[in-house]
Amino acid sequence: MPVNLKKGQKVSLTKDNPGLKNITVGLGWDVNQFDTGGGFDLDTEAFMVTETGKISCQEDFVFYGNLKHPSGSVEHMGDNRTGEGEGDDEQIKIDLSKVPGNINKVVFAVTIYEAEERRQNFGQVSNAFIRICDDKSGEEMLRYDLGEDFSIETAVVFGELYRNNGEWKFNAIGSGYQGGLAALCSSFGVDVE
Repeated sequence: MPVNLKKGQKVSLTKDNPGLKNITVGLGWDVNQFDTGGGFDLDTEAFMVTETGKISCQEDFVFYGNLKHPSGSVEHMGDNRTGEGEGDDEQIKIDLSKVPGNINKVVFAVTIYEAEERRQNFGQVSNAFIRICDDKSGEEMLRYDLGEDFSIETAVVFGELYRNNGEWKFNAIGSGYQGGLAALCSSFGVDVE
């Protein structure tokens, strides 16, 4: 039975599942039927950050332009440009045993591609969620449904995996940002062209 989290809630993934190694982080959303003059293209990103809260190198930013971390620990399964259909719209696979020792958090965010040009924001997105599944059993371990209405935000941090006393835990964050991907990148130390 999966745990349904509320904003700010933290839960251990490995305490009751000490052999947990491979997980899939699924993110999904529906687009409300607003005419903004263009389709919605939401993108999922993973920021692998050190204790400073920043990435240590550009490869620690995993997204549609850098699908796999050099360590093999985090792999983005590809860009879904429409968000059509049921279930996960984008997925990130994680091998917890391969996450480099200097990384203490993997932060998951979703941004709207060309949000400003297309006059789009997360107020036009509904049923957004993040969930974590155990690859071995296929079982959904936890889920966090973002209930907030982000009327002007163009980027949202859904949650983060983090290490704590040898355990992997998940924190449901649900905080919005204006300025889209560029704002997020700047806050995590990614060089933006």
